[in-house]
Amino acid sequence: MNLAEQVHTLIEALPYMRRFDGKTFVIKYGGHAMVDEALKQSFAQDVILLRQIGIHPVVVHGGGPQIGLTMKRMGLQPRFIDGLRVTDTDTVNVVEMVLAGAVNKEIVNLINRNGGHAAGISGKDGQTIHARKLLHTKRGRGDDDEEPEIIDLGWVGEVERIEPQLLRLFHQSDIIPVVAPVGVGSEGETYNINADHVAGHIATALQAEKLILLTDVIGVKGADGALIGDLSASESQRLIQNGTIAGGMIPKVETCLAARAGGVGSAHIIDGRVAHALLLEIFTDTGIGTQVR
Repeated sequence: MNLAEQVHTLIEALPYMRRFDGKTFVIKYGGHAMVDEALKQSFAQDVILLRQIGIHPVVVHGGGPQIGLTMKRMGLQPRFIDGLRVTDTDTVNVVEMVLAGAVNKEIVNLINRNGGHAAGISGKDGQTIHARKLLHTKRGRGDDDEEPEIIDLGWVGEVERIEPQLLRLFHQSDIIPVVAPVGVGSEGETYNINADHVAGHIATALQAEKLILLTDVIGVKGADGALIGDLSASESQRLIQNGTIAGGMIPKVETCLAARAGGVGSAHIIDGRVAHALLLEIFTDTGIGTQVR
């Protein structure tokens, strides 16, 4: 890139910097961006830059592969039903140790080593994430009249409500909060919760300007396989119904739709495998992923 192109890039970003000054962005960090060393560095640099120009980033992270690896080292066999981790008492102890401990502190250290200021919390801190047991409904392969089967996944939860007071305290400082998706039940029990869903609920509770989900795909694709840059709620539902949006992309799109319905300014599904994906999505006219409007 020559000097003229660099200046053009800065000029293109300027109106977005003005528009988002003082706003909150909730970012779900996961996938390949948490594994590749170069991508980890670019992610840290991106969130630090966001904070430096007046945006308040809140990072919510996953850690499924790290949980699985730790379980195997401890002689525990991971089990899944419909892609959901079965979380017994031994497993939930590992989940909390890995997510709220090793993974969370690694991300905090990554941001701090790159010149930012970060602090890690789990949903238990300040009772930020109130959770209840998730009962998974599994429908049989027979006709539509067949009764659905209710599957008990153990200590797998869903968000009941978010108490945002602790997160709002970070807005009064330069500290970037890094949140592990571990929730607390009414009796103090620990629940493992999907990180995308946690990010969506936090974005709604904070009335964030943006919810951004980092994934290992380019975004939502149409029937022709091409990236859909802008996606409306009605088009989302149509593509889910006809099978164009399928598999793991369905809950991500539904999370974005719920956040938008809850007052979040915009929701984005972007490719975390691209270096500086956050900056490219936020500060360029075209972006790189799918924006759910």
